[in-house]
Amino acid sequence: MKYFKAEYPIVLAVMMLGLGFALEHTAIEHGGVALWGLLLLALLAIIGIAFRISHHAEVLAVRWGEPYGTLILTLAAVAVEVVILVVLLQGAPNPTLARDTVFAAVMFDINGILGAAAIIGGLAHGSVKYNLKSANSFVAMLLVALGIGMFIPDFVPDAQWKIYSMFSVGVMAVMYLAFLRLQTVENRAFFEHTSAIDEEAHDAIHSPTALHVGVMLGAIVLVGLLSEVLSVLLDAGLVGSGLPKSIPAVLVALISASPEILTALSAAKNNRLQTTVNIALGASLATVLLTLPVIEAIALFNGERIIMALTPMQAGMLLLTLLAVMNNLHDGETNAIEGISHLALFAAFIALVAMGLL
Repeated sequence: MKYFKAEYPIVLAVMMLGLGFALEHTAIEHGGVALWGLLLLALLAIIGIAFRISHHAEVLAVRWGEPYGTLILTLAAVAVEVVILVVLLQGAPNPTLARDTVFAAVMFDINGILGAAAIIGGLAHGSVKYNLKSANSFVAMLLVALGIGMFIPDFVPDAQWKIYSMFSVGVMAVMYLAFLRLQTVENRAFFEHTSAIDEEAHDAIHSPTALHVGVMLGAIVLVGLLSEVLSVLLDAGLVGSGLPKSIPAVLVALISASPEILTALSAAKNNRLQTTVNIALGASLATVLLTLPVIEAIALFNGERIIMALTPMQAGMLLLTLLAVMNNLHDGETNAIEGISHLALFAAFIALVAMGLL
């Protein structure tokens, strides 16, 4: 009974789904408070489901050990992100949505999560240590993945985009499978640590594994259905509102990152920065290597090119972020000062979004 009570966010989300389908047209007609209020409820319902997906991933992490713990968590977050993206792409035309979402996710993961965690860990424990080999492995793969997926497309002419798109999908799939193999077998020691698992996950340790897998998959489907409501309301709300066009992308990144944020900050507070590094850099890498191929595959299927090339502003922010993370994660320990540099970049990202420049 205790286990089923814990699933109340999913029950509320199902109720919200029925409410959304029943009231979305009325909310759009009335606009204002009705529209944005229903949109906020849908958003909160999706975030609530994301936390339950995170919990079930943590239960599986307890059973299967590391590095599978953070691996399962990041894969679950990316699955939520991909589902929402695919649904939103079916709404009003937004050829830059996938690019903006991946960019926003990297900003949240590296500058937001890593920056805040380094400050929290540094203030509590001084210089906090982590496995330098894992950080180097993540950064090396991330540099290449971002280059192939988001920098090079700017120079690929329309006449050859399909060829390059097929190439990038294949290369990213191979890169992720190879990294997955090395992370879990040959170089597993690089990523191992004592996992920060919530108390509820330990309480549920004797429940059937199939149950947790089933609830996770069902919750991801529910996220997709709620995203239908969110997409319709967002399209209506943004028309003529003057709000930045990147708002949907930022919302998708926030939803997928929200469970990771709490886990990473809790780990940093308890002097387990390795958990934070695995989550922040692992989530960024998974976002690029898994989200981009899915979106590119959809574009190939539809025969319509999507824009993956970064804007000059995005490219500048991303280069600053990569330079900062390479400089700060070069010696196997970090502190609050290094965290402030990442958080300053995250603040710049939020400011530029608010001004409509990203």
